[in-house]
Amino acid sequence: MADSDMKWFYDLSTGQVTQGKATGFETRMGPYDTEAEARHALERVNARNEIADDWDEAAED
Repeated sequence: MADSDMKWFYDLSTGQVTQGKATGFETRMGPYDTEAEARHALERVNARNEIADDWDEAAED
């Protein structure tokens, strides 16, 4: 069994969290070590994007 088979992934197209690569890479985020990390993937991405946007705005000033 490959290590990625035990990891968790978030599917952008369905919003489902799966263990293992159940979907294609086009809509799959991960791997994550825990189900909880995968479940909160979008929150983490949004927070990082907000920080990056703030950094970009500060650099423009």
